[in-house]
Amino acid sequence: MTDKYEKQMKKGVLELLVLKLLEVQAKYGYQIIQEMKEQSGDIFLLKDGTLYPILYRLEDDGLVVSEWSEAEGKQVPRKYYRITEKGVAALREMQATWKRISGGVNKILED
Repeated sequence: MTDKYEKQMKKGVLELLVLKLLEVQAKYGYQIIQEMKEQSGDIFLLKDGTLYPILYRLEDDGLVVSEWSEAEGKQVPRKYYRITEKGVAALREMQATWKRISGGVNKILED
């Protein structure tokens, strides 16, 4: 039963985390998956089928834009995602909301 609740809790923060990873530099999908895994200590293990719908939603909302890289040598073209100014503003709002919510949850859990 714990897996069910863990998945539900993680699902609510994925957009926030993807935007945060893109804040520093543009990244392609597999790079986002690997960085999320590494930076979360293996807590967030995303699959392509989870990540790409999130990226498409963020793109539809104007929070990220994508562009293809040029193929160089043996390297294949990759689709890179970059956060927009609107995305940075949304990220700030999401971070403030997350702090408020997690603070409230922690107050209840500490009692």
